[in-house]
Amino acid sequence: MQIHKELDTRGLNCPLPILKAKKALADMQSGEVLKVVSTDPGSMRDFQAFARQTGNELLEQSREADDFVHFLRRR
Repeated sequence: MQIHKELDTRGLNCPLPILKAKKALADMQSGEVLKVVSTDPGSMRDFQAFARQTGNELLEQSREADDFVHFLRRR
């Protein structure tokens, strides 16, 4: 998967990872992929809801040690 932008939101709690992702996606072209790394366990469900509400595609989510990693495709 080609990543066009990566956002490190480690140490930030809801709603900051979502707000930063929203801002980053606004600066991206349709079809581009954003990788967001977070330490907030709630970010797993937050990004699922964010994708449903905005129409951006949640491609993948995973947990790597203490990090939660999200991949979103800009609509």
